[in-house]
Amino acid sequence: MSSTHAHAAFEYVGAELPLFALAINWKAYWRRQIAPYIKGDVLEVGAGLGVNTTLLSDLEYRSWTCLEPDASLLSKIQLPSARHSAVAGAIGDLTAGRKFDSILYIDVLEHIEDDAAELLRARDRLRPGGWMVVLSPAHPFLYTPFDEAIGHYRRYTRQSLRQVAPPAGITEQRMVYLDSAGLLASAGNRLLLSSSMPTRNQILFWDRVLVPVSRILDPMLGWNAGKTVVAIWERAE
Repeated sequence: MSSTHAHAAFEYVGAELPLFALAINWKAYWRRQIAPYIKGDVLEVGAGLGVNTTLLSDLEYRSWTCLEPDASLLSKIQLPSARHSAVAGAIGDLTAGRKFDSILYIDVLEHIEDDAAELLRARDRLRPGGWMVVLSPAHPFLYTPFDEAIGHYRRYTRQSLRQVAPPAGITEQRMVYLDSAGLLASAGNRLLLSSSMPTRNQILFWDRVLVPVSRILDPMLGWNAGKTVVAIWERAE
């Protein structure tokens, strides 16, 4: 059953969500990477417009909670089924004692100023054997006006993401980079992110040309290069 609860006023500063919804190949690529870690009762932190909610809606799980602090974005989410609910707020606003089997931060953690405290709260909401999944932009040297314009506090390396993970209670299962071709393009000439907002054509070129190349190159490079980092942690039994 869907439900929406009131939350203190919050407005997301970015305007890129509809644009990046065009990145179909990219979304299919990272979906394959995180799908094995989605199960049971799922919490999607920062659900935005619900694009990723729909993308992942055919996976096996019991319930799905879309958590979004921006009431305007929340009102636009089209819940795929009765298993889905929409809640306004942050993870600390959820009912005390509510637990989940998977907690997702898909391009969200970089928007949260105190990321270490956020992951600590997420750990405490995980059931034993549950998964915490983070997908975020990688490498501080790629930070651009685009990152600043959409409210990114940072970009991560594998090392920096490990440093903000809770020191106890979870175990790292996977930490990889994705999109090596996109990394090379961005590092070489800031092809996609040289301005405060990429164009539609730039997004489509990246998604249709570079992402398919990355799907071949990334495993060949041992998942050691890419402009996105994916981290998976498991809550101790």
